[in-house]
Amino acid sequence: MKLNDGTDMPQLGLGVYKVDPETTLGLVESALNVGYRLVDTGNFYGNEASVGEAIRSSSVSRKDVFVTSKLWLDDLGYDQTLRAFELSLKNLDFDYLDCYMIHWPAPLRGLYNDSWRAMSELQGQGLVKTIGVSNFHSHHLEDLISKSDVAPSINQVELHPWLNQQKLREFHKSHGILTQSWSPLARGQIFSEPALGEIAASSGVSIAQVVLRWHCQNGLAVIPKTVSIDRLKENLNIFDFTLSSQEMLVIDSLDRNYRTGVDPDLRN
Repeated sequence: MKLNDGTDMPQLGLGVYKVDPETTLGLVESALNVGYRLVDTGNFYGNEASVGEAIRSSSVSRKDVFVTSKLWLDDLGYDQTLRAFELSLKNLDFDYLDCYMIHWPAPLRGLYNDSWRAMSELQGQGLVKTIGVSNFHSHHLEDLISKSDVAPSINQVELHPWLNQQKLREFHKSHGILTQSWSPLARGQIFSEPALGEIAASSGVSIAQVVLRWHCQNGLAVIPKTVSIDRLKENLNIFDFTLSSQEMLVIDSLDRNYRTGVDPDLRN
């Protein structure tokens, strides 16, 4: 996918939230072997070093793997951001990062604009290819954009059929921001949805494949998490079938504004 600063990014990748370092090492190695070219981590996850080691030991060239890490909310602020980025690069043992994101806006702290200024400078120095945010509502984005010459290339938010974020996606589109979905399967809870089971059965695929295909057909980037090698392959194998317009509408209609995580306005 082409980002607003010209950077190319794979549409589908692997998220490693809540994956312990030892498991992360083997998981990322396996993911690269089966064809993944995007890995999404964060300083808060505690597994950046394992992600870096897996990529360095892989037969896949570093330049062919898109790696995202994130600035934790306790590191918001200009100087703190520069230090946190340096630590992430050290953990990964990389010379540069493909994408760096503000993990949460933590609006009551009033520091995300200072962090964004630092991140813009890091991008200008060539230490990170593209910069984005995560868990930003439209009003956070409006504030950020109004105080900077650089708009985020990506906003990574909780998004799945029960929380389809349609209004936020429209805001993103109007500002050239790519929407990237975390918890794209509602942490597995979505598998209980009867309508999805019916579509999966008629298509001869799994519910997970149906939902991930829905994300991709909507033009969303997506980072499903799994520690299963079989699921790694299954989640990647969604580009040889298409959901009909009627099936897409059915999935669109499942929205209930249901979050598995915290509302970003409340996380400070």
